[in-house]
Amino acid sequence: MHNFGGLIVNEWLKLSKKRSFFIAYAVMLLTVIGFTFLIKQLSSEELPSMLDFTASIMTTNGVGQIITIIAVIFTAGIVAKEHQLGTIKFLLIRAHGRSKILASKYVVAILFTVSLIIFTIAVALAASGAVFGFETASGDGSWLLVAKGILFQTIYTLIYVSLTFMFGILTRSTGATIGIGMTAVLLEGLIQMLLSRYAFSKYLLFMNTDLSLFAGANSTIKDLVFPSAISAIYVCLFLAVSFVTFKKRDIA
Repeated sequence: MHNFGGLIVNEWLKLSKKRSFFIAYAVMLLTVIGFTFLIKQLSSEELPSMLDFTASIMTTNGVGQIITIIAVIFTAGIVAKEHQLGTIKFLLIRAHGRSKILASKYVVAILFTVSLIIFTIAVALAASGAVFGFETASGDGSWLLVAKGILFQTIYTLIYVSLTFMFGILTRSTGATIGIGMTAVLLEGLIQMLLSRYAFSKYLLFMNTDLSLFAGANSTIKDLVFPSAISAIYVCLFLAVSFVTFKKRDIA
């Protein structure tokens, strides 16, 4: 376990040393601040509360989609870049199994995603509080609604991170992996619209990634069980393909 923790730290340091690492957080900072002041300037009605605003931006059609795209871009290079630079050979000659090395990379992708979401929420709370006021209201603007937004956004993004992670191993190309991941994110809505009429569509990944669609005002926990199970099955499939391919592929 200690060795695995060291691998995670090493992978995180490699990721954080990239010049683009802090750009991701800077993009979210500027996006949230800009969106906050835009709402203030354009809103002709009563301004939203701090919690209302924070909960509303964490959607797959809003700021949440930008988080997902950034996570996809960073995940695409975690494995593929090692192949392109030839550094994968140096990793595999160490006294660590391939599965442990790959698992550490996947954990770092998760940590990066979660840290980006937490950072965005913190900025949203601070910016909206400064502009709209720090008063909190009950009802739709509750902390529970914010917590649900964080949970659903995290699950949504990690699904696409897992998909991108798999294609990064299969293609060994950062550019191709980014293209596939971003295309999947951007075309999700179109796929839902075109296939929603068919009964089999409920078993497709793109119909189940956004759990907020199943968490309406009158929904219950049972309404989330099926889409959660379908998404979990796909994620397990992505990881299974990733680990099997990585373990069996010859590293020349």
